[in-house]
Amino acid sequence: MSSKRKKYSTITIIIAILISIPLMTQRSDVLTWFTLTFLYIILAHSWNILGGFTGQQNLGHAAFFGLGAMTVRYVWLSGVPLPLALLLGGLSATLFALIIGFPAFRLKGIYFVIGTLVMAEVLHIIFDILFPRASVLPAKLLGSYSMNSRYYLSLIVMGLMVAVIFWLSRSRCGMAMMSVREDAEAAEASGVDTQKYKLFAFALSTFFCGLAGGVYAYYSVAVLANSLFSPEWTFDALIIVFVGGVGTILGPIIGSVFFVLLKQLLSLYLPGGIHVTVFGVLFILVVLFLPGGLIQLMEIIRRRISLLMTA
Repeated sequence: MSSKRKKYSTITIIIAILISIPLMTQRSDVLTWFTLTFLYIILAHSWNILGGFTGQQNLGHAAFFGLGAMTVRYVWLSGVPLPLALLLGGLSATLFALIIGFPAFRLKGIYFVIGTLVMAEVLHIIFDILFPRASVLPAKLLGSYSMNSRYYLSLIVMGLMVAVIFWLSRSRCGMAMMSVREDAEAAEASGVDTQKYKLFAFALSTFFCGLAGGVYAYYSVAVLANSLFSPEWTFDALIIVFVGGVGTILGPIIGSVFFVLLKQLLSLYLPGGIHVTVFGVLFILVVLFLPGGLIQLMEIIRRRISLLMTA
């Protein structure tokens, strides 16, 4: 069997297993773990589109997560079908991104990073003032709450996210985005419209970030605007991408599995809040000693194993 056929066979088996998990178990803790892992894969890969492929470090990702979540929550609860509500959530985040994108990309380097962080904090304050109370599911929806539907929704959106990343990694558009990351001035000189590709990456990144927020809004029994716009959503995505591998397909997936598993274990055995410090230390160690993330570590191990086998 060729390596290509073997790869597609492996992907098909993984998809079949993921689809059948709710049929094999109804344990809410297992389904919740998978749902949150899928959610973080969407969130991390949405950051990876702009930060990993185009090299624009966005510290305002939480703003688009919050916009998507708030839009989906209130539109869905007002009676709009969930698929349409999700689309509106993604589009609301993208629309805001395009509005701020033109002036934002005139900022270079650290000024762009600071600008996105300030923008997110402004939205955080505004929505906290406008929506001080939590949005709780009505009794009718609470009575019919099912983890299965949350699981499959997060799985579908995650599959779409990974498919888009796979396409980007092999398309001319993705190559142009990566040329902007490597050297924007050289890319511009060779005929690449850097502003266009930055805006496209920003729009695509924020659309999927809005979808991630929408998935979370559908999953949660109660949501509070203050928590939806929390910087934690930005820094969780950033940590996952850097720990897994920036600008890769598998990196944010592996990073998300590792992140959610470790977060749940640490929160069980350590006092509240300490797990955040552990992730911060882990992030620093990875950046210093493994700039390629866990993907780089796996490649090093694979090479050493192959050397031992051929020795």
